[in-house]
Amino acid sequence: MDPGTRMHALVRRLYPLCRSITGDGLRATLDIIGEHLPLTVHEVPTGTEVLDWTVPREWNVRDAYIADATGRRVVDFREHALHLVGYSVPVHTTMPLARLREHLHTLPDQPSLIPYRTSYYAPTWGFCLAQDTLDSLPEGDYEVCVDSTLADGHLTYAEHVVPGQVTDEVIVSCHVCHPALANDNLAAVAVAVELAKALENPYHTYRFVFAPGTIGAITWLARNAARVEQVKHGLVLACAGDRGQLTYKRSRRGDAAIDRVLAYVLRDRPHEIRPFSPYGYDERQYCSPGFNLGVGCLTRTPYAEYPEYHTSGDDPDLVAPESMVDTLAVLREAVAVLDADRHYVNLFPYGEPQLGRRGLYDSLGGRSDAKLAQLAMLWVLNLSDGEHGLLDIAERAGLAFDTVAAAADALADAGLIKE
Repeated sequence: MDPGTRMHALVRRLYPLCRSITGDGLRATLDIIGEHLPLTVHEVPTGTEVLDWTVPREWNVRDAYIADATGRRVVDFREHALHLVGYSVPVHTTMPLARLREHLHTLPDQPSLIPYRTSYYAPTWGFCLAQDTLDSLPEGDYEVCVDSTLADGHLTYAEHVVPGQVTDEVIVSCHVCHPALANDNLAAVAVAVELAKALENPYHTYRFVFAPGTIGAITWLARNAARVEQVKHGLVLACAGDRGQLTYKRSRRGDAAIDRVLAYVLRDRPHEIRPFSPYGYDERQYCSPGFNLGVGCLTRTPYAEYPEYHTSGDDPDLVAPESMVDTLAVLREAVAVLDADRHYVNLFPYGEPQLGRRGLYDSLGGRSDAKLAQLAMLWVLNLSDGEHGLLDIAERAGLAFDTVAAAADALADAGLIKE
């Protein structure tokens, strides 16, 4: 099975689950991810203080519906997870449609779609439905049932770590809390899983974090505050599978290594690079001023900028396998640059060292890119002053990064430069 098919199959499998910031749907999601990657799962009890927040009560739902006088379910949570407002408190009553409307959410401008709504921190209940469905309901009494529980429990998140040659870490973070939204979180989860499986003996240690949005990242930061200085680079992944071009949002620093790497990798693809803003996904937690980590956000079409965003239109058919493959390819190239970007010192900085007697010119014989490889050696020698990394050299020389990295390897092997 090719990677695009694998990733799309994972999106389809995860799609029906009723996820939230806590609860059994979130655990079931992590269980499925755990079939693909070994995970360390963390359970954080309700009431735990995490930075300025508190882990909320755990929410689970068994059933929810609105039924007409004949008992027919006109809105049924079992048919679509978005029908129930997330974190709805339990209720079982009968009320007229006029009163029920106060608890109903629709999208009048997209009348065939079900919106996604939540009420994590305010005790209420509600249903989401298509405007077309609401327009078809006659006046009268309706049975309303939300068979849910809000009780002390846990917030659950998981990590997968790929050990590197050094303990400096790159974090890749995905939110796993949205129900029935294929592009806005599941495509990114699938891409992250595939990336993690592809990493073999990386230079950096890679830590993949699968956590509920906002509260999950805050919980992770609170529990890792003492070791967060090990995080040298990071990416938040979301909206990874729609057919739009790639979009990168810079870290709060604006010039972190990850910002430069993504700008370089995306240079020959249709893309957009945006400045940091404290609104969006969990990059705003990792980039909060107290942590100020070098974490950017990679998406295709950004949140709220495609018409299906946070609606039932964000289904597996919206996600294109070839788009996920393209997102994965960018990530793999970014990893390759990030891991190979070293700083060297020229051990023969006075004049140009003789390359011929060290066999470096002979090693280029027959190569179609011999002139570029020779030029790359000269650039690496000239800029290996401990201040310029290989990415700096590639950008300044206008050469491909892998050409510059290969030149550095050859020069290091010949004893002309050292890391």
